[in-house]
Formats: sequence, structure tokens, C-alpha cells
Amino acid sequence: MSSPVTKGPGFSAGRFPDLAPGPRAGAGFKPQHAEAILADEFRIGFLEVHAENYMGAGGHPHRLLSAMRREFPLSVHGVGLSIGSEQGFDPEHLNRLAQVVDLYEPALVSEHLAWSTHETVFYNDLLPVPYNQRTLAQVVRHVDQVQERLGRRILIENPSTYVAFEASDLSETTFITEISARTGCGLLLDVNNVQASATNNGYDPYRYLTEFPLHLVEEIHLAGHAEDLDDDGAPLLIDSHDRPVADPVWEMFAFVIRRTGPLPTLIEWDNDVPDWSILRKEAQRADAWLDHLAAQSQIGMRHG
Repeated sequence: MSSPVTKGPGFSAGRFPDLAPGPRAGAGFKPQHAEAILADEFRIGFLEVHAENYMGAGGHPHRLLSAMRREFPLSVHGVGLSIGSEQGFDPEHLNRLAQVVDLYEPALVSEHLAWSTHETVFYNDLLPVPYNQRTLAQVVRHVDQVQERLGRRILIENPSTYVAFEASDLSETTFITEISARTGCGLLLDVNNVQASATNNGYDPYRYLTEFPLHLVEEIHLAGHAEDLDDDGAPLLIDSHDRPVADPVWEMFAFVIRRTGPLPTLIEWDNDVPDWSILRKEAQRADAWLDHLAAQSQIGMRHG
């Protein structure tokens, strides 16, 4: 295991203000919302961007994000590193991620526990990995390499899954716990992913959350999902990020916050993106939950 330099909330090398996300709701930043965000009397807790959208050199997108970074804490979320890939990830992609992180000095950096590349093929989906010792060693090696290159710890996000691997002999929660124990990384808990995976694979989401290492969670994601049926007529949830957060996901969010205490919580809405007023309403709802649950939370659990 490597020993990554910890550059967590509040880190800044001086190019931008030293802004850390508190236990507030944030939103995914979309350039079309820039003017509305800056003019809004409501100040969002933080903004999150997909790293891959800012791997180009200069231009209008960077000017907008620089303006946002001067006003708000920033989280950078990677979606293309393919950290679970058997062949390893593209070193050039990692270098481009490092350039984005160095440029914008985000408080949080995260990646998916998934793979999306094979040889020279790049897939549109984030695909799950089998949970066994061989894959665990491979993912741990990749997380170590990422943290060493970035010079900081990252957060790993639990996936949304639609099928389970027969090759798995570890539970997802055990697998994720071991990644953190061996690399020192933190965790990003996507509550919608828990709901989707539990529904699609037929297990209890609350049992999953009880087994999840909640004391290692540093950021939460909330999103909407689409409902469908599989070929056998069973419920199928699709992690679509194109609508408001569903009531069962809000209820699971409350279950988590009562145990962790309030945490930075992102509203993800990446498809069929609405006006800023709709995203703001979802963020305000998350803020209301965080405020309401603060007194009920078992804050000591995060130090267990």
C-alpha cells in the first residue's frame, strides 16, 4: 500500500480561494447554469464536475469553471479512468486527470469502482467487476497508482449493478472495505446506486447499508432513476440521472445521515438537465434533510 499525501477539504495551493465543502448539498455544474448560479441569492454548498469534460486545453468551459471555483468549493468526479479494468488504465488519461486536479485544486476527487475499457475499445457504460481476491489486488494496485500520481487520497464510489458475477466470492461491502483498508482511500456512497443494485439483484438495501463502512464515507450522491421491467417481469431500476430523487432514496439517505452525521451531498442530474431552479429545489430539499437529521445523527460512529 502506498501512503498518499492527504489533500482533503480545504486544500489550496493558492491559485483559488481555500474553500471546503461543508455538510451541505451540492449540484453537478452545467455551463448553461453558470449565470443563474452566480446571480442566485441561494448559495449552493459546492459544485461537482466530471473531470473528462475539462481535459481539453483552455477555452470557454475553463473560463466558466474558473469563475465557479472562485466562488464555490469544487469536487472533481472521474467517470473514465476505468479503475477496475483488468488491463490497467490509460496513463495518458491519468495524466490528464492530474492536470485537471492540479489546475482547479478541488477539495474532493472521486472515481467509480468500475471498468469501461478493453484494449482499444471504450464503452459508454460503467461496468461492474467480480468481487474476488484477484480483482481486489488489481483494483488496490490501480487506486495506489492513482493516489501516487495525484499526490492525494481519492474517494471510490460504489457501483450500480444489473447482474452479479458468478466469479464473486466476496460481498460488495467487504470488497469496498478492503480497498479502503489497503490503500487509505475514502469512500463516496451513492445511495441511488444502492437502491438500484438491491432492486436489480434481489437483496435488502438496508442490510447493505448496515454492512457498508459508513465511517469512511466523505461524500454522498443522490440521483433519480428510471423504472422498468426485466425479461422475467421483475422490477428493474436504471441509474438514469434524469429526474428528481425518488422517495425510497430519500429515506435511505436519512438512514445513512442518522449514522454518519451530515456530509457533503451531491444532487446528480446529468441527462435531460432542467433549469437551475429545479436543481436548486432538489439541493434545498437535501439541505433540509441534513439540517433536520443533524441532531439525530450518531456522529461518534464516524470515528469507529
